[in-house]
Amino acid sequence: MKNIIAFAGSNSKNSINKDLVTYASTLVENATINILDLNDFELPLYGIDLEHEQGIPENAHKFLNLIKESDGILLSLAEHNGAYSTVFKNLFDWLTRIEGKMFYNKPMLLMATSPGGRGGLSVLEIAKGRFPFHDSNIVEVFSLPFFGNNFADGKITNEDFNGQLKNATEQFNKQI
Repeated sequence: MKNIIAFAGSNSKNSINKDLVTYASTLVENATINILDLNDFELPLYGIDLEHEQGIPENAHKFLNLIKESDGILLSLAEHNGAYSTVFKNLFDWLTRIEGKMFYNKPMLLMATSPGGRGGLSVLEIAKGRFPFHDSNIVEVFSLPFFGNNFADGKITNEDFNGQLKNATEQFNKQI
């Protein structure tokens, strides 16, 4: 049985990206899913002076170990002003100070959703450009626009978008 970590790049208690990644995790076959919450990995705001004075926080090491121990990653990025959320960028910064190539070539299904019509496409483009420098293996990318119109009761309600996510998840399943 494969070990998959799933998380949203958000610290919102009502994260729509956590809703999306949780739903996507139900489509993964023959795997144990560990849904992570970034609120459980609180980290100080990264700064080189802080790192030199106090070292790298234990929560950063814990999170990186979860990546290392996994067979694949489901990640749904929140988009704030067209970029990563602060909490995700901060985690990313700490993790890359431990291990620059922090994704260990693990198969990744990269996703985003938003209330608007672009569905987080800006943050997905940033991640697709940046993550390969950190040894990512992005198998598929999925964007869900207009979250409120296309998601209810814990699942995607729009058949076309649901089919796209199922296809993306099938490709992910083949890689893990």
